[in-house]
Amino acid sequence: MKILVLVSGNGSNLQALIDAERRNALGSGRITAVISDKADAFALKRAVRAGIPAFVEAPDPSLPKAERRLDLSNRILRRARDMDADLIVYAGFLSILSGDLINVFAGRMINIHPSLLPKFGGEGMFGNRVHAAALAAGETESGCTVHFVDAGTDTGPVVLQRRVPILPGDTPSTLADRIHKEEHIAIVEAVAKIGSV
Repeated sequence: MKILVLVSGNGSNLQALIDAERRNALGSGRITAVISDKADAFALKRAVRAGIPAFVEAPDPSLPKAERRLDLSNRILRRARDMDADLIVYAGFLSILSGDLINVFAGRMINIHPSLLPKFGGEGMFGNRVHAAALAAGETESGCTVHFVDAGTDTGPVVLQRRVPILPGDTPSTLADRIHKEEHIAIVEAVAKIGSV
C-alpha cells in the first residue's frame, strides 16, 4: 500500500508513521512521498532525513479561495496519481481540499483531528483553537479522531478515536500535549488497520 502523507508543520505525526514503518507496524503500508503546503514546514526535513521524496505544493495566494482550494487539490491529485498512491494521510495538514481528489480517493484518504468528532470540528477548528473550545465548553474529556475525508470539513466517517481526560487547571497547551501523544498512536493504528484490509 503506497502512502502519500500531507503535512503543514512540525510533522510529529509523520515521524510517528516513519518510525512505525521502520518497525513494520503499518500493515502493508509504505510511505512513498510527502507533500507540504508550506515550504518551511519542518516535516519536510523529517521526510528528507528518512529518504522519502518530499514536495511543496503551496496554495496560490493570487486565486480566490474556492479556486485556490481546487487548484491545490488538483496538483495534489496529479502527484498522487504519478506515484500511484493507494492511501492519502493528512498528518497535521491544514489546507482544505476539494474537487476530483475527494471523489477519486473516497475511502482512501484519512485525516487526524485533535478532538472527539463531531465535537469541535469544521472550518477554522485546528490546533489550540480546538483545545480552547473544549475547555470553554466545560468538557471532561477530549482526544483525537482519525476519519475518512469527504467533501465536508471533519465530517467523514470515523475510523477510530483515542480519549484523554481533561484535568483541573488544563490549558490549551497542556491538553494539546496529552492529545498529541494519542495522535501518534491513533494515526499509526488507523493506517495499519486500513493496510490490513
